[in-house]
Amino acid sequence: MPEQPAPSRRLSNLEVVRRVNEAFNQGDIEGTLLFIHPEFVVTVPADFSAEPDTYRGHDGMRRYFDSFQEAMSEIRFEQSDVREVGPLVVAAVTLTAVGRTTGIPVEQRLAQVWVVRDGLALEVRSYSSFDAALAAAESDS
Repeated sequence: MPEQPAPSRRLSNLEVVRRVNEAFNQGDIEGTLLFIHPEFVVTVPADFSAEPDTYRGHDGMRRYFDSFQEAMSEIRFEQSDVREVGPLVVAAVTLTAVGRTTGIPVEQRLAQVWVVRDGLALEVRSYSSFDAALAAAESDS
């Protein structure tokens, strides 16, 4: 389970994003939620999923996690080229997984812009390229 930060030590936005990713990759939804704001929102667009949806709050994250686990195994979000753009965090991401019923390996490349507030992830927006995510973050910050 990820270590929760001491109340006197506030994590950087980069560290919050890293810890969310780390806990998710370990299959630890409750550990993930330690770093998720109660008003968290993530929208999975049709460009990235056969079942696009918006997930809100902790219950939404649990639903996302459960739906992903039903369809896929060995799920990993590998972040690279992670950087802060003002208060936002931009990350290039490679999603890998294996279809539960098919056994077919899946790989998808995308980029994310993370909004962190009060030391907790508040929102994640997905983009088809790192350059698009970076441009969006630069215009928002």
